[in-house]
Amino acid sequence: MKFKMVDVDKAVIARLKKGGKHFEIKVDCDKALEFKEGKNVSFEDILATTEIYFDVKKGEKASTSDFQEVFQTEDVNEVITKILKEGEIQLTTKHRESEKEAKLKKLINLVHVNAVDSKTGYPHPLNRIENAISESKFRIDENRSADEQLEGAIKELRAIIPIKLERKEVEIKIPASYGGQAKGIVHKHKVKKEEWLSDGSYYSIVEIPSGILDEFFDELNKISHGQVESKILKIIE
Repeated sequence: MKFKMVDVDKAVIARLKKGGKHFEIKVDCDKALEFKEGKNVSFEDILATTEIYFDVKKGEKASTSDFQEVFQTEDVNEVITKILKEGEIQLTTKHRESEKEAKLKKLINLVHVNAVDSKTGYPHPLNRIENAISESKFRIDENRSADEQLEGAIKELRAIIPIKLERKEVEIKIPASYGGQAKGIVHKHKVKKEEWLSDGSYYSIVEIPSGILDEFFDELNKISHGQVESKILKIIE
C-alpha cells in the first residue's frame, strides 16, 4: 500500500477494541473523520503509516494472524477500514474546539426556541442569550448533546436574565383547500389531536415551543393566505 506521511501535528490515533484486543492506527484527523462519515477519501490521504498496532505509543504491532483471529481476514485494507468505520478517532484540539462551538450555537438556538423572557413572555434575542451564557457559570459538556444540556443552561441563565421554559398548546383550523399543506407544517411539531371536519377543514391541537410560535403562524398564514383560525388553549411551563 502506498501512503504519504501526514503533518506530524495532525497525526492522531484511531482505535478499535475488538475480540479483547485494541487495534490502533495513526491517521490524519480531518481525513479519517471524512472517511468515517462516508466520504470518498483514499487511504493515502488518511494514513500516517501502514502499520497496525496494539499500542501505537509503545510500538507494539499487530500481525496478520491477529487480524485473522479477530477480523477473519488477513487483508490489511479491510482491517483499517473497520478501525476507521467502527472505531474511535482521537480529535485534535482544533476539532474539539470546533465541535464545542457548534454545540454552543445549537444550545443558544434551543434556548431561543424553547424559552421566553419570564417578564414579557417573548423570546430573548440570540445575542442576549449568548452574552448571558458567557456571564453565567454554565459550561458546555463536550460529552453530552445540546438537547441534554438545555435545562441545565436555563437554570444557570436565571441568575443573569429573566427566563423560563415554555410551550403553548394551540388549536388551529384551516380551510379544506389548504389542509394538506397545513398538515405538513403541523406535523413538524407535537400533534395532540387532529381530524378532518365535516366541511373538509383541517383541525388540530398542537404543542409548540413558545419561541417559534410566531414562525409557526407565519408558515400557516402564508400557505392559507391568512385563513387560519387559532386559539391558545394553555401554556405549559
